[in-house]
Amino acid sequence: MHNYNEIFLKFTRREWSKLRDHMPLNVNESDLTYLMGLNEPISLKEISDIYLPISRLINLHYNSNRNLHAYRDNFLGQKSIKVPYILGIAGSVSSGKSTTARVLKTLLERSSEKYSVVIVTTDNFLYPNKILRLRNIMNKKGFPESYNIKTLIKFLIGLKSGIKSLKIPVYSHLEYNILSGKYQEIKDPDIVILEGLNILQKQQNGTMHISNFLDFSIYIDASLNSLRDWFVQRFLLLKRTAFINKNSYFNNYARISDEEAILKASSIWKDINEKNLINNILPTKGRADIILEKTNDHSVKSIMMRKL
Repeated sequence: MHNYNEIFLKFTRREWSKLRDHMPLNVNESDLTYLMGLNEPISLKEISDIYLPISRLINLHYNSNRNLHAYRDNFLGQKSIKVPYILGIAGSVSSGKSTTARVLKTLLERSSEKYSVVIVTTDNFLYPNKILRLRNIMNKKGFPESYNIKTLIKFLIGLKSGIKSLKIPVYSHLEYNILSGKYQEIKDPDIVILEGLNILQKQQNGTMHISNFLDFSIYIDASLNSLRDWFVQRFLLLKRTAFINKNSYFNNYARISDEEAILKASSIWKDINEKNLINNILPTKGRADIILEKTNDHSVKSIMMRKL
C-alpha cells in the first residue's frame, strides 16, 4: 500500500474550489446534457468547484510548457515549432473518464485563450476483434495486451514532432470493434486529451511508454464497490437503449430480464474489469499529477496533487 501523502498534497472540495480564483464559469445548464455520460451525472457546482481549478492549473502548465519549448529551441538555435500539449486521463472502466474529458475540453475551449482541443480515446488503438480472437484474448479487451501500442506510440511521436495532420483508427462501441477503413483526423490542435485505461502504465517491452508523452495527467479514483455498481447500472441503461440497435454487438442482451442483466454485468465486472483494474490500472495511480477521489454518487470528495 503506497503512502500517497509523501508525494501528494491533499485538498478538500472546499479548499480546492478556492483555487478557481476568478475564472468565469463559461458553461450553463443547457450544456450538461452533452457533458454528462451515461449514468455519469455532472452539475454546474461540480464543474465550478472541481474542474475550473483544474482548467486553471492546466492553463498555467500549458504556458510554462510553451515557454520551455521556446527557450530550448532558442538554446539550440533552431526555429520553434508548435507541438500539442498532451493531457492524459486515466482510471477504471465506468470511472467517468469520458465525462471528465468533455468537461475539460469545453472549459479550455471557452477560456480566454480559446484553445483548440481534441479528445482521443485509446479505444481507437485496440486491435481489431479478428486479431484478438486469433490471439485468444477477446475476453481481455482493455487489458494492456489488447492494444496496438506501437501504433499509439507512433501517433504520439507524430504529435510531438509537430506533424500538423495525423490519422488514427476509429473504434465503435456499438459494433465493439475497430471500423475498417474509417479514420479520425487530428489537425494541429493546441491540446490533445488522451483518455484511456492504461495510459500511465509502463509497457513491458520497449523503452517508450505512453506516459513519456504526457505533459499532465489525471487519475479518476473510486472504491471497487462504487465502480462495480456504476458498471452494472450502465449495463442496465444500455440494455434499454444502445443494445436495442440490431447492429449492436450486444443486441442479444436487449431481450434478457433486468435480473439476468445484473448477473451478466456483475460477471463481466468480476472476471474482466476488476482484474484489469487491480492488476494493471490501479497500480499506476501514483504516477498521475492529479488524483480525483470520487464518492458513490460520482461527485469528487477530495483532490490529490503531486508535489513539485
